[in-house]
Amino acid sequence: MSPRPADTRRLLTDFIPPEGVPIRFTIAGLGARMVAQMTDILITVAALIAIMAALFFSDLLPLNGLLIVGALLFFAIRAPYYTLSEILMNGQTPGKRLSGLRVISADGRTLSAHAVTVRNLMKEMEIFIPGTLLLAGSDLDGWTTAMLLVWITILLAVPLMNRKRQRLGDMTAGTYVVNLPTPVLLPDLADDPAADRNHTFLPHHLDHYGRYELQTLEALLQVDAGALTKTARKIHERNLQKVAATIAKRIGYHRRLTEDEAESFLLAFYRTQRGYLENRKLFGDAREDKFHRDSPTD
Repeated sequence: MSPRPADTRRLLTDFIPPEGVPIRFTIAGLGARMVAQMTDILITVAALIAIMAALFFSDLLPLNGLLIVGALLFFAIRAPYYTLSEILMNGQTPGKRLSGLRVISADGRTLSAHAVTVRNLMKEMEIFIPGTLLLAGSDLDGWTTAMLLVWITILLAVPLMNRKRQRLGDMTAGTYVVNLPTPVLLPDLADDPAADRNHTFLPHHLDHYGRYELQTLEALLQVDAGALTKTARKIHERNLQKVAATIAKRIGYHRRLTEDEAESFLLAFYRTQRGYLENRKLFGDAREDKFHRDSPTD
């Protein structure tokens, strides 16, 4: 069944990472982004309320001074929260993770700290600072209030006026907000109960290994643990954990793996890496091993 026109318009079809393989992402809908934003705002407001309550009951500041400090504290909590979350969580905040969204770089490379900082500082200028002035500035005259409302309205409308749903911060930083891609199971692993669909990989994760390493990993995953002795099974499990940790470190995977996730991570990586290499082969690039980038023809 062909996708509906509305779905087609939301596909990001011109995203080509440095590896040269075109990848399709679905641009995040405004509703999902709003839910993610509200979740993140609730988290930061909860932190602000906790600090303000501590200051209030300590009698360190008068009430009017407490309001001024609160406005400054909200910025001091909010700005690092968004920036550090997207840097440490590979383009996600807690709100984006719950909504299944991620920020990606428009050039297909690893999302840089500079891009994350720029897009989130622009968010302050677009929405939060004008909004704070409206909420806290009870002595604002009518014209100033009207200008702030017009400013916020125009900037909120910017994502509605472009196909890629970019706000000014995304345009300036060169980023998109997309739905978190779901890995597509290859036929030979589709019925594997151990295959974990929760692990996802972006293009820059997949440019480190070639066919030789994939075959080695396949041999490791095909070991029948049920046929091993107790001692041999423990050795096999340690091998899985060691290989998973090595691969995760080399590709720059965005979070630390637990021991129980080793096999599911390797299965998901095998599945995605195999599809990537098969795609590369269609483009005339047969990557034999991890040293392919050092070859004279690369």
